[in-house]
Amino acid sequence: MDTHVESAAPEQTTNPAAQQPMQLLKSFVDATPFAPGRRPFFKYRDLGLEGASNGRMRAYHSTAIAGMVEPTGWHYHTCEMQFVYVLKGTIVLEFEDGTVGTFGPGDSLFVPGGVRHNEVYASQDKETLEVSVPGKIGTVQCERPAHLPAELRPVSNSAP
Repeated sequence: MDTHVESAAPEQTTNPAAQQPMQLLKSFVDATPFAPGRRPFFKYRDLGLEGASNGRMRAYHSTAIAGMVEPTGWHYHTCEMQFVYVLKGTIVLEFEDGTVGTFGPGDSLFVPGGVRHNEVYASQDKETLEVSVPGKIGTVQCERPAHLPAELRPVSNSAP
């Protein structure tokens, strides 16, 4: 009795950008000047990852032009993820999970695409490293989530 069974290889779907090889990148501060970007109160230094990764990711060094005192408004990003690492200063963001986070030097946040949030404050000395996957992301303004209480629960280094 023949017990040999052949199975077809599983069909694989691939991202066209993933098929392109990534390139070695050496990004020096002299070759990556600050420029205006998504938010008028910040300036951004493109670290070149979008080109080197063929669009798979991007990274920006961002600093405040002036302190941000007006919220950005509730929004979400069309991307897989966004990661922010605070180098200097303070940023405060509200999240759809009912928390408001205060982030200072050494703190970070990971925001999956589609998670609604509102940046409510950035200090005059705010400086962050921002990474997103993929490189091109969109921002969609939205209403404050209806399920949120009037006062959100604070989270920070001193409040879990």
